[in-house]
Amino acid sequence: MEIERINDNTVKFYISYGDIEERGFDREEIWYNRERSEELFWEMMDEVHQEEEFTIEGPLWIQVQALDKGLEILVTKAQVSKDGQKFELPIPENKLKDLPVDDRIEELLDQHFNPQDEDSYYDSSLEFLIAFKDFEDLISLANRRILDSLNTKLYSFEGKYYLYVEFPEDTFEEEEIDNSLSMLLEYGHETHLTIHRVEEYGKLILSEDVFEELRKYFN
Repeated sequence: MEIERINDNTVKFYISYGDIEERGFDREEIWYNRERSEELFWEMMDEVHQEEEFTIEGPLWIQVQALDKGLEILVTKAQVSKDGQKFELPIPENKLKDLPVDDRIEELLDQHFNPQDEDSYYDSSLEFLIAFKDFEDLISLANRRILDSLNTKLYSFEGKYYLYVEFPEDTFEEEEIDNSLSMLLEYGHETHLTIHRVEEYGKLILSEDVFEELRKYFN
């Protein structure tokens, strides 16, 4: 995948259909299978984050151009206007004119490009997948014993480690969730890979009590 950083708010990347298939996706399903298209998109965004440190904050704008041999995708972080009433697209018009939107992908991914309703943010159970480049970061994190109460699993996938964390609503308050996530994100970063993909193609290392188990072996 080729990545071009346009500015602080915008990144453009190209992915060939061959690359898409090598990642385990069918060329047709990315157009018509919502779950698979979202999975591919967030997998690509995870790479963009790693290579360009492009942090996703708030709503996004996306433009997709279907080419003969692949897809060219422009992703821009929207900004709130000074009066706080609308979102603005912080990119010169000349950068956009050659990138017609493909309505099919835009429709499939639409739910990710709008602000999240705060009232629905904390569902009955919140799930997160945190990625770690270095196993040493996980060992250091394990010393934060306050995290032992979390429901956790640990996987390895494509040279990285992924910590699955679940927060049942009836067990954790919002403030507790926020505090726990802050600690986790000091050492890793949230990925938009789905747990289903990691479960299917990755390797399960620890099925429960990740931090307690790590301390047993690496104290």
